[in-house]
Amino acid sequence: MSEKLPANALVVESALRALGATGEIVVLPEKAPTAATAAAQLGCEVGAIANSLIFDADGAPLLVLTSGAHRVDVELIARTAGVERVRRATPEFVRQATGQPIGGVAPVGHPAPVRTLVDTWLSKHEVVWAAGGHPHTVFPTTFDELVRITGGTPVDVE
Repeated sequence: MSEKLPANALVVESALRALGATGEIVVLPEKAPTAATAAAQLGCEVGAIANSLIFDADGAPLLVLTSGAHRVDVELIARTAGVERVRRATPEFVRQATGQPIGGVAPVGHPAPVRTLVDTWLSKHEVVWAAGGHPHTVFPTTFDELVRITGGTPVDVE
């Protein structure tokens, strides 16, 4: 299957294997730029989708893996992260920090580690789906595995 994956998804797949993650990357028939479109294609609840949102936190990238059922409270996240200001990153900032396009940002496989916060709400789902580095790719995981492979901090995001 790996030979059919887009280049960014191959990088993510390699990172997943190196980190001991068990899920395999799945190629979706259509892009999944939102949690709702991913959930519809996967036949799961929107809350089981781990949205990968990159923020500019005082000039540094901050990845928030949030349940597709939530909106991120940026003031809460700024306080939680101990930074002055958190704002949605530009597509260029996202690409520079992750090497991946918006709509496909995976929790791993970045050129350098990105500080990560993981929405505690994701723990309510036995299977969580995260982006695989490309808008057409996802992989199944768990809340505990997401925290482990990202070195993330579990937090409330809203």
